[in-house]
Amino acid sequence: MTLSNQRKFRLLAAALIMALLLAGCGGKDDGSKQGGDSAADAVKTMSWSKMPEMTIDLDKTYKAKFRTSKGDFTVLLFADEAPVTVNNFVFLAREGFYEGLTFHRIIEKFMIQSGDPQGNGTGTPGYSIPDELDTDRKYEEGIVAMANLSKPNSGGSQFFICTGEDAENLNREPNYTIFGKVESGMDIVMEIAKTPVKDNKPSERVIIESIAIAES
Repeated sequence: MTLSNQRKFRLLAAALIMALLLAGCGGKDDGSKQGGDSAADAVKTMSWSKMPEMTIDLDKTYKAKFRTSKGDFTVLLFADEAPVTVNNFVFLAREGFYEGLTFHRIIEKFMIQSGDPQGNGTGTPGYSIPDELDTDRKYEEGIVAMANLSKPNSGGSQFFICTGEDAENLNREPNYTIFGKVESGMDIVMEIAKTPVKDNKPSERVIIESIAIAES
């Protein structure tokens, strides 16, 4: 084989190896991407035609222990002040409704919001519950309240946790049922609140892995 032919052979072999490597990388990337998209686009289908019957004991204390992809925190639920809302939240948590849902709305100095099976602010559990607004409590850091569809008695499963001074503006027109407050792990809540946001959406998926209800 002449020197010229040897050079051509080496170039051809190198090109063939590079093509095989690129094909392998491309196949792997495509497979991983498809799997990730399928998981991200999955929508929960748990739904009910009416709100749950009252099952909580108003003489007991209820706490919600959140396990998230960022860490754990605990919320003391105000069962005696917002019994319908707490009963609804306890029901959904025990049914596993919140497992796998994201904090789909994050505004660092305001709040973090979750509880939407659609992940875009429009999801519900199939029903709505009445507002419970007769309280002396104020919206402040650590307070947990129901989100709604911008009209009375339209809450369902979505809730938010106040994370900064901007939440205090809600006190001018308190339209969101307050039903709990973070008792421990507020540092985790604040870490979630610092999640970068792009185009009004968190750039990182922060997931509720589970919510365990403790009663005493």
